[in-house]
Amino acid sequence: MKDFKFDVDRVREQFPCLSKTVNGNAAAFLDGPGGSQVPVRVVEKINDYLFYHNANSHGSFLTSKESDRLYWHAREVFADFLNCSPEEVTFGANTSSNNFMLALSLVRTMKAGDEIIITEIDHEGNRSPWRTLEDFGMVVKCVKVDPVDCVLDFEDYREKLSERTKIVAINWAANACGTITDVKKFIDLAHEYGALTVVDAVHYAPHKWIDVKRIGTDFLLCSPYKFFGPRFGVLYVKKEVGDQVKTIRVMADDNTEMPFKFETGTVPMELACGAAEAVEFIADIGAKYEGCFEEELRGCDDGRRKRIIAGMLAIEAYEEPLAKKLRAELGKIEGIKIYGPKEDYPRTPTVCFTVEGANAADIGKYLGEKGIFVWDGDFYAVEIINNVWNLTEAGGLVRIGLAPYNTENEIDRAVSAIGQFCRELRG
Repeated sequence: MKDFKFDVDRVREQFPCLSKTVNGNAAAFLDGPGGSQVPVRVVEKINDYLFYHNANSHGSFLTSKESDRLYWHAREVFADFLNCSPEEVTFGANTSSNNFMLALSLVRTMKAGDEIIITEIDHEGNRSPWRTLEDFGMVVKCVKVDPVDCVLDFEDYREKLSERTKIVAINWAANACGTITDVKKFIDLAHEYGALTVVDAVHYAPHKWIDVKRIGTDFLLCSPYKFFGPRFGVLYVKKEVGDQVKTIRVMADDNTEMPFKFETGTVPMELACGAAEAVEFIADIGAKYEGCFEEELRGCDDGRRKRIIAGMLAIEAYEEPLAKKLRAELGKIEGIKIYGPKEDYPRTPTVCFTVEGANAADIGKYLGEKGIFVWDGDFYAVEIINNVWNLTEAGGLVRIGLAPYNTENEIDRAVSAIGQFCRELRG
């Protein structure tokens, strides 16, 4: 990386919400892990579809043809985002809905006693769908997480794999603590046993570039509303695997082809257009910084895919020093405990903590009144927060997450306010 200086003002001017104030304080949107803010261009793209191209699919008239073309273009954009073919990109209401649909599809060709592996570190969106299959006679096993280092126990995973394992569901990055897992290692071993792999990349996708071919997964899920788009779900399906799946949909047994066989009913095409525009926003950032990442981009063909990777590299290079500063400054405050992997371990710019003697909801409310937007609770990472860390009575964690529109000043404000809360708590 050479001569890199991120132009945060250029990014911020595209987000009207950043002008919001609370009690006279500028709003600091540090709530990104629950959903990012949306740039003007994304909303304009959604409006353009609804104003000028709105129609159902497969008609013989102009707007229907335009709608089909725009919808397929959205697949092409996400194919570049994920590094796959458009036929392997499917859309749905949200990641949880996509995953339930996937689980109920796969169980059609499974038998009682077949095994599924999930993990303690995952969001319930990648646990509950698979636990539901216990009602069909499936056996669900759960990989342990180290409660201190916040890293999955690979040896425990190895011991739980068997010839009966049919599905391994694992996240790439943990929304509760930011841990990034080496999913390729888990996927490769799962494939040795003939198991299919499902990667939850919802928390990973806003911060790191994705290559589904490199990790070799069979399925991958992500949510564009976490990276500047509308509330919408994207499911990657490896074609040779998807061709064999008996999906659940209207006329599911009529040999419907990929990718349509994984889409139940009419998908909100306007949201597909908006989600694709969110990827174009990332690519636009990348166009400005391609020259800063020549070594990282070596061998990458010119085009949208290269700009997307450059954009994600630029976002990562900007966010990580801010997150490191946040962790360091919070660590100086008496009574704070930060949850996450060791400092040199791969992680996202998400910082979670508790304050001794305080409920997380009280901290969230205190900060919110000062215009500092953070999350508190379990964020649907129920197993690790409530059962591994036993934080139910404490109200879970306080979670601060960074996006490329956040500033160092906002970090300073948050640290100052949290420090003030702790001093007031101690009296």
